[in-house]
Amino acid sequence: MADSDTAVRPPSAPDTVKILIAGGFGVGKTTMVGSVSEITPLSTEEALTVAGLDVDDLAGVEEKRATTVALDFGRITIGQELVLYLFGTPGQQRFWFMWNDLAIGALGAVVLIDVRRPESSFAAIDFFERRGIPFVVGVNGFHGRHPYPPETIRDALALPEHAQVLLCDARERGSCRDVLLALIDQLIASADRSGRGTFGDGRGPRS
Repeated sequence: MADSDTAVRPPSAPDTVKILIAGGFGVGKTTMVGSVSEITPLSTEEALTVAGLDVDDLAGVEEKRATTVALDFGRITIGQELVLYLFGTPGQQRFWFMWNDLAIGALGAVVLIDVRRPESSFAAIDFFERRGIPFVVGVNGFHGRHPYPPETIRDALALPEHAQVLLCDARERGSCRDVLLALIDQLIASADRSGRGTFGDGRGPRS
C-alpha cells in the first residue's frame, strides 16, 4: 500500500464564484453571457409584444425583438482553480424586482452600459453601490465603436476614481473575458486587503 506521504491526492475542486451581468434594457447582457460561456447558455428571452409597448422603453433600441424576462445563465472556467457562474439580470424596469434574489450570493458584478443611452444603466450602478457589491463597468461598443475614453465615461457616470471602466465588445469572447478577469483581480485585491486572502465563505453579500 502506498505511503500516505507519497500517495497521489485527487485534485481539489475549483472555487466557484457567482457574478452578475447587469445593466439597462438592450445593453448587451444576453450577448455577453452567450459570447463568453463555455456551456450552452440558458436564456429566458421572450418576444416583445404589442401589449408591452406602453411599459417598455425602446428608445435607442427600436430594433430589439426579444427581452430577458428572468435571467441568463452561463459558466466560464478561469485557469484550473476558479469557475465563474454568470447570471444576466433582466433589464426592463418591470422585472427589476428579481434583482434582489439574483444578487444573493453574488461576489461581484459587471455593469454594461451603452454610451448612446448611459442613463439606462444608472439603476444598476445604484443597486450595487447601495448593497456594497463590487463591480466594474463594461462599455459595450456597439458596431465596434468607442467614441469616448474611459475617463470621460467615468465622469459622466459620476463614478469615483478607483472605479474600473473598461471598453469592451459583448460579441467577442476575449473582450468579455478580459472584463471578467479585471473584476476577479479587483475581488482578489479586496480580499487581500481585508486579510481573507480568498473570496470568502461563498455566500457573498445579501440583499
